[in-house]
Amino acid sequence: MKVAAVLALIGSAAAFAPAPVSKTSSALSALASMPGSTAPLKEFDPMGLATVGSDSTLAWFRAAELKHSRCAMIATTGYLVNAAGIHFPGMLSHDVSFGDLAAMKPIDAWAAVPDAGKAQILFTILLAEIATESKDVHYTNGGPLPTMVFPPIDFSGVSADTLKVKQDRELNNGRLAMIAIMSFISEANIPGSVPALTGIDAF
Repeated sequence: MKVAAVLALIGSAAAFAPAPVSKTSSALSALASMPGSTAPLKEFDPMGLATVGSDSTLAWFRAAELKHSRCAMIATTGYLVNAAGIHFPGMLSHDVSFGDLAAMKPIDAWAAVPDAGKAQILFTILLAEIATESKDVHYTNGGPLPTMVFPPIDFSGVSADTLKVKQDRELNNGRLAMIAIMSFISEANIPGSVPALTGIDAF
């Protein structure tokens, strides 16, 4: 009898306990409010990356997407500018002019940049990476996601709604740029791999 009474009490207590929330549903709820979660693919996460690891892991994924988006936008713009033949005046080095590079396909132009020039570009990228990773509170510990370094942009005077719109646009444009630059490189190295770009001189 006593056992039955105890079980009844446990059952009654369980009735008032909150229903368990799966990690997947919690992650999708978090995605819905994050920058970049916009129509027509809101909460788009086919690989379930939002459910891998902890909140710190998700913040790391978000920062990685943001950084790759920015690099891809710069790369896509650079590729198109070079393909259009637009260039700085003068010489890049003692034996390579900007005009020489503009006359080449973008992939060939990069190969023609002297090693010292490539090293300067990579060193600048390293400095930007160090600057974004050396904050007092790292983004994996609740700090803000990486901001633009060169040039620094101050959004402190922008309203929350306006900032959210700008962040959505940045990520969506960055995602498109990642697809674009991968398509450019694929067509340049494997002719015919991207039918929409086949036959264009820049590739």
